[in-house]
Amino acid sequence: MKVAGATTEPFSAIRRRALAQAGAAVSGQPATRADQAAFLGVPEPEMTPAVKTALVTLLTEIDDLRGEVGRLKARLAEAENLADRDALTPLLNRRAFLRELARVAAFAERYGSSASVVYFDLDGFKGVNDRYGHAAGDAALIAVADRLAGLVRESDLVGRMGGDEFAVALVQADATTAGAKAETLATAIAREPLQFGEWSAPVRLSWGVAEIAPGMTAQDAVAAADAAMYARKRVRTG
Repeated sequence: MKVAGATTEPFSAIRRRALAQAGAAVSGQPATRADQAAFLGVPEPEMTPAVKTALVTLLTEIDDLRGEVGRLKARLAEAENLADRDALTPLLNRRAFLRELARVAAFAERYGSSASVVYFDLDGFKGVNDRYGHAAGDAALIAVADRLAGLVRESDLVGRMGGDEFAVALVQADATTAGAKAETLATAIAREPLQFGEWSAPVRLSWGVAEIAPGMTAQDAVAAADAAMYARKRVRTG
């Protein structure tokens, strides 16, 4: 809402002028009595030292309060960002991924564009934990997260959905395009073995794709991609 008489002048400049008009010296030149009276809207005889002191105190407190509000906003933004991140990896957590995917789906439906979800699962992840310990398992998850994030566009989304499962939202991608991208991602990740201490092993991913249809919710899209991934895994393992 625009306020009558509002100004975009920096607060620091307003404060300097206010202090000058209240009698403070700026560049060694004190404001005139007429300027002081005009600023406060009171007759010149009423411009007592106490009035000047009160004004300077008030302006200082306002400036301090404004700075504190800025610091609180910065801390709130930091807390919101942390709340969206997975606890282990640098990816979006499930809640944040679904929220952002809903926006992608809404955009695609509104403008008639395509978007798809790819759901990934690490093959043999339980065996890594059982044989080499949870530290090795965490290292595998972090490696996959880093590689997925580094191999997609900035406009795409990558999230950890829980455990050893990840999801990628690809904008401007139908099911065929998304399937080709999923195969490229899985191949690239498997090509670079995971190193953990003396242990080295390839990281293999199973994947499934679901194109986001009109009216489909974010949760529906993720569930469809998840189901497609398990169907492909059953066929592959026989």
